[in-house]
Amino acid sequence: MPKKAKPTGSGKEEGPAPCKQMKLEAAGGPSALNFDSPSSLFESLISPIKTETFFKEFWEQKPLLIQRDDPALATYYGSLFKLTDLKSLCSRGMYYGRDVNVCRCVNGKKKVLNKDGKAHFLQLRKDFDQKRATIQFHQPQRFKDELWRIQEKLECYFGSLVGSNVYITPAGSQGLPPHYDDVEPGDLLYFPRGTIHQADTPAGLAHSTHVTISTYQNNSWGDFLLDTISGLVFDTAKEDVELRTGIPRQLLLQVESTTVATRRLSGFLRTLADRLEGTKELLSSDMKKDFIMHRLPPYSAGDGAELSTPGGKLPRLDSVVRLQFKDHIVLTVLPDQDQSDEAQEKMVYIYHSLKNSRETHMMGNEEETEFHGLRFPLSHLDALKQIWNSPAISVKDLKLTTDEEKESLVLSLWTECLIQVV
Repeated sequence: MPKKAKPTGSGKEEGPAPCKQMKLEAAGGPSALNFDSPSSLFESLISPIKTETFFKEFWEQKPLLIQRDDPALATYYGSLFKLTDLKSLCSRGMYYGRDVNVCRCVNGKKKVLNKDGKAHFLQLRKDFDQKRATIQFHQPQRFKDELWRIQEKLECYFGSLVGSNVYITPAGSQGLPPHYDDVEPGDLLYFPRGTIHQADTPAGLAHSTHVTISTYQNNSWGDFLLDTISGLVFDTAKEDVELRTGIPRQLLLQVESTTVATRRLSGFLRTLADRLEGTKELLSSDMKKDFIMHRLPPYSAGDGAELSTPGGKLPRLDSVVRLQFKDHIVLTVLPDQDQSDEAQEKMVYIYHSLKNSRETHMMGNEEETEFHGLRFPLSHLDALKQIWNSPAISVKDLKLTTDEEKESLVLSLWTECLIQVV
């Protein structure tokens, strides 16, 4: 989902063609957006367009330009990221390629002007002023609190990762090749995935700054089908002996699929479709876990202690508890990862993002990524659904066999800061 809005001066947006983006700009001072809930934030972003209208007429269909003569909104967007922010950021150790790119559009092609190693503000400013280069800063939400606040809410709203980039372009220059849009400060421009465009800064302005926010990459029906089909096959094969019979001898050596193999696969797909029609339990093997592992932690204006240290009273059998940070938790059923294929039983997995690292968000640091969560026997699923679906519930009313199981379940959730006693 692409969008854009202008902070200082006029400018345009850019980014890979098959990506969705949303353009915003800098932050600071009292917010001009409504952060009461994920829905209210999105509504304030696209105001005065109604949410229903946006998804019915524009989402994944056509661009939308929202022009707003709102000085407060223009000032707010203009404070989300400023050229002067680069000075303090560079002092923290920013690197070319990883954190920042310097580039120009020359004869319709992107020319990268990066140096090696650490980026220094004076050199960036020199390239900006003398070479008329665009400065691109990757994932500024890692350091800019208001962008963290916006993107965390949008990840809750869309149920998908939300990344961002900042583009700062001098007057009379263009950073990346092609679309031209004539936006003023405070306007917002939405691009569906695949919209080809380019951006430049008209003469007469000091420079333009754009924050491009993108979401819904790898979040299509095709992606979801690939993610769930393995679990569906796993369940069906346990009950259907035909799926466990061997494929024809030398089938893997054939250049083309045989008629017999194609007919058999078609039949199996029909069997899977019939089974799918009669189930409510879709097994997501990777998408849920990947989203939760890599998304932003909940926005916190303080030290974030409420995300890592349990607070309030310890839950007991006579306690009433409720789920907290629900938008940051997923509950899924998967085969037990600690058992061999032959012995695998289903387990309930709970993944959450409360302890995720903001500093590595959307940076592709797989080796530094770990998941946080809990694992329970499948017999605990109904009790967990009770907690998930109730505004508050008494521990003694949980659908578990013994009081010890009930107390153990809520204590585990409380220790991970996922529930509180009310």
